[in-house]
Parts: sequence; C-alpha cells; structure tokens
Amino acid sequence: MKIADRIHIVGSGQVGFGLTDDYDCHVYLLDGGAEYALVDSGGGRDPDAIVRLIATDGLDPRRVGALFLTHAHADHAAGAAGLRERLGLRVVASREVAGWVSQGDARAASLDAAKRAGGYPADFAYPACPVEAVDDGAVVAVGDLRIEALATPGHAAGHLSYVLRREGRTSVFCGDAFFFGGRILLQDTWDCSVQESIRSVERLASLSVDGLFPGHLTFAVSGGRRQTEAAMEHVRRLVPPPQLT
Repeated sequence: MKIADRIHIVGSGQVGFGLTDDYDCHVYLLDGGAEYALVDSGGGRDPDAIVRLIATDGLDPRRVGALFLTHAHADHAAGAAGLRERLGLRVVASREVAGWVSQGDARAASLDAAKRAGGYPADFAYPACPVEAVDDGAVVAVGDLRIEALATPGHAAGHLSYVLRREGRTSVFCGDAFFFGGRILLQDTWDCSVQESIRSVERLASLSVDGLFPGHLTFAVSGGRRQTEAAMEHVRRLVPPPQLT
C-alpha cells in the first residue's frame, strides 16, 4: 500500500494494520526506481505474504536489493533470512545487530525473555542470516535514493533509524526508538536504557522531521516534528517521554 511518495507499507501485524502475519512489525518499502529497499523484515513466519504485497502494489519484487534492519528484536529481524532466501537481497544493520542476526542469537535479541513474557509462542524461530554492518552516519545508495543510518539506541542496543532526505523533506524510519504521539517503549530487557532512549529522542527531534514512520501503530506522513516536539516537552522537564502501552 503506497502511503507517501516513494514509500509503501508491505507488512504489518497485530500491533499495526493486520496486513501480514500477527508477529510482523511494519515493513516499509522505499522505491528507488531501479532498486527498492525494505526497512525491517517482520517476524519471518510468512515472508511470502510480504512478497505478495509488494507485487500487489504493482512493484517488481526482483528489484528489492536491500533490507535495512532497525534492531534485533524478533518482530523486526527474524524474517531477514526468509526474505533474503526469496529475494536475494543484502541485509544491513548496525555492527552489534549484524553480529547477532548473522549468528541467529535469539538470546541477544531478547527473544527468550519475550517468550517467557508470553509475547511469542515457544516454537518461534530466529534463523541466522548474513548481515552487512554499517556505522552511524553511513549513507547507502538504493537506486536514486540515499539512506542515512542514524544511531538511536535505548529501546535496544545497536538500534538504528534510517533517514531519507528527498525534495526538501526528511522522513525517518525509526523502528521502536520512537512512536507517534511522542511516546517511547521501555522494556525489562538486558539492553534497554532510559538515558539512551532520551538521547535518541533528542537526536530525532533535531532533524525537523516531516515523515515519521515507526515500527508499529500509526505513522505521520507529514508533521512528524509535532510528534518529536511532544516528546521533548517531557525531556526538557528532565523526565522520560510517555511510555507506549
């Protein structure tokens, strides 16, 4: 489904729009003309549904050349192996996340804790997938688009957001670092940090965001700055932004 110029949503689960498997985050497609990129992979239980939605939008799945992972949590990264197998794409993530996903390290991705909390079924898989590492500030070409990696840890270690600047507009694909309404998501996992999450909010707010595209729930095609400013109202009072529930 096309949601903005050059931006489609081709996956979304139960904490979203119910387009694909329940355990999928939002999966975005960026149309670079000769080449497309995906942002996040979903949970991997039905990668074919994502491929079908790409085709339904009139796009050629064979043009998908890259997959950018925001972080290692299973609903965002466990589908990387299945999409790579089907589409032959390269997978890109931060150095920390690249190591964990390449090894299929479910513990580093906090999948064990999420299963104990009832967030995933006991048989939910986290297959290994080769991943290329990129650093904060790296710019990756996708067709005629340029995608910049932006370190935004806090919700999870190694979390990256991806920035697309085009025709005077700034769009950010921020995974679980930030959500519509100026909210953040803190969890009792080994790598979650209140302080780092606040610093990431400040960094996102500094971009004067137009399009804000998080990993779940709703998004903002324009006016994203209003969402980051709502969070900064709390940060200026030395308290965290409101928690996503």
